[in-house]
Amino acid sequence: MKIKVSKPQQVFNICNIIFMLVLALVMIYPVWYVLCASFSDGNRLVAHTGLLLVPDGFSLAAYEGVFKNSMIVKGYANTVIIVVSGVLVNMVLTSIAAYCLSQKNVFWSGILMRFITITMFISGGLIPLYLLNTRALHLTNSYLALILPTAINTYNFIIMRTSFSSVPDSLLESARLDGASHIQVLFKIVIPLSKSIMAVMVLYYAVGHWNSWFPASIYIKERTLFPLQLILREILIQNDTFSMGQDAMATDQYSIGETIKYAIIVVATVPILCVYPFLQRYFTKGVLVGAVKG
Repeated sequence: MKIKVSKPQQVFNICNIIFMLVLALVMIYPVWYVLCASFSDGNRLVAHTGLLLVPDGFSLAAYEGVFKNSMIVKGYANTVIIVVSGVLVNMVLTSIAAYCLSQKNVFWSGILMRFITITMFISGGLIPLYLLNTRALHLTNSYLALILPTAINTYNFIIMRTSFSSVPDSLLESARLDGASHIQVLFKIVIPLSKSIMAVMVLYYAVGHWNSWFPASIYIKERTLFPLQLILREILIQNDTFSMGQDAMATDQYSIGETIKYAIIVVATVPILCVYPFLQRYFTKGVLVGAVKG
């Protein structure tokens, strides 16, 4: 049966579609501009005015400069190490904590949850955290300084705990009656039944580690340990395209310098864009599962 749509509803639908298309173009164009600029000739890009819809003088010189610079390649490797090890630590610790407080017979679980929730709004501050990590834990110039302080994110923990709470108690009790320990219940029953929320948490933590640069700027002093985002910051803010190493290219620095910034942005963004399609089907389901039950 065909539903007749009134004229005011048709006008609203048309206006809504136009608004969403304009909003999509506003968000997509900056990404497209960066991509086109990274493949453009530097001199022609500087002289270009107006919208950039296609590369202005197709050139791969910027990407050649990115991968020939050992500092950028080293920063890329450092970031991959931080993301992989950081996500592993995050998922293990967050899963254990969420499982413990998702059980109904945990002593003082309500009080513990209130204390944990308070940390989302109140923190000790940057100076106490810096003193703790540098003087007490001696984490200067260490990847651990970028991983341990953020091992458990409170928001992600609450979502995961809520998801774990939705697992039927009868299933957990039957596993314990069969002699399964809490670790076995967590890794063989609860986590396999929570693949959606686990995929969402992996994405959240991975993006957070990949885009993080501020902790590295505080705790990392050796340039060989710099993550990619910190090197990218130097290039974009300090305009330090060619001072990152002695092996910087000897070609036209002005021409390459204008496009290499965009090339590094593309190189730094592509990995996350490649990971997202594989986790997209879990994303909406995982967030909803973690938000339905409070």
